[in-house]
Amino acid sequence: MMRNCKAPHFWEDEQRTLWYKNRICVPNVDSIRKLILSEAHDTAYSIHPGSTKMYYDLKERFWWYGMNRAVAEYVAICDTCQRVKAEHQRPAGLLQPLKVPEWKWEEITMDFIMGLPRTQKGYNSIWVVVDRLTKVAHFIPVNTTYSGAKLAELYISRIYGTSWDKCLPYAEFSYNNIYQASLKKSPFEALYGKRCRTPLFWNQTVEKQVFGPDIVQDAEQQLRNVQENLRVAQSRQRSYADVRRRDLSFKVDDHVYLKVSPMRGIRHFNMKGKLAPRYIGPFKILEKKGEVAYRLELPPSLSGVHDVFHVSQLKKCLRVPEEQTPLEGLEVQEDLTYTEHPVKILDTSKRNIRNKKIKMCRVQWSHHTEAEATWE
Repeated sequence: MMRNCKAPHFWEDEQRTLWYKNRICVPNVDSIRKLILSEAHDTAYSIHPGSTKMYYDLKERFWWYGMNRAVAEYVAICDTCQRVKAEHQRPAGLLQPLKVPEWKWEEITMDFIMGLPRTQKGYNSIWVVVDRLTKVAHFIPVNTTYSGAKLAELYISRIYGTSWDKCLPYAEFSYNNIYQASLKKSPFEALYGKRCRTPLFWNQTVEKQVFGPDIVQDAEQQLRNVQENLRVAQSRQRSYADVRRRDLSFKVDDHVYLKVSPMRGIRHFNMKGKLAPRYIGPFKILEKKGEVAYRLELPPSLSGVHDVFHVSQLKKCLRVPEEQTPLEGLEVQEDLTYTEHPVKILDTSKRNIRNKKIKMCRVQWSHHTEAEATWE
């Protein structure tokens, strides 16, 4: 026996269950609705679907007012989804150009080119030091074992192949003589106020006949020109970069997830890693550093990781879980990567790839269950 309700499309069966068309009406009881949402999202039979897929699955059987919004909110605050699922948004953090220096060699930047073959003199890296104003660079051969005090004492040497340190002066000379778009001149000319004499342009470089106060005025004018050119270049670079970025900010005491990257020591034949953790945490924000960086409260297990991160490495935690996911077995390195090791081979097969039969193995990785094994 069925009874029609006053509202259209609603009816009641003989067990006094209220239906909307062919869907059960779920009462406005928070515990019941949460139980249904949890069963459709958190169990081993549902594997955390997105809000759209989850809603279309539930609407086949259940109905309540605002169910679509409830599903979206439940998925949005799921701790597992926030840690594992990839973001499909522009990177966070607008470009923050550095202030243009006031004078030559007042501020420098530096970097190391490492992993080079060891030379006869024992060098295996290049220390690149660049003046931020004139862009003049020095290429210094070093060893990765050098201390800060040792680096401060270094001077130019040379190289190529197994003797690459012997060629560094030529590379440095070439770099400093090349036209820089941001300067509208070469670094050498920005530093010394004149072009460098080279075999191709030996007679085109002449000494300026400037004396007394005119020398100072000429140097100051050239410096102002360099500074203005750098400001224009920074403005142009910022406008290009911010098109592909979005502004994002957090508050002190907010909780955020920290982006990490899995590293596997083998080549993959197809896309893998969708189930690998993309984020760890959440962690509390202790301090804002500048415009686009934050200091986090990291656990002792991450004591080797620098605690200040760019906003692009962070994702806001919409709900702080009662128990934080432990990092046991997940050894995060200083560069926010962790290594996944094969645990065991579950199965083998052969596949035809480019007219060749390749033996494939179904591998279970560390930090993953057998159901998440991948073919390699």
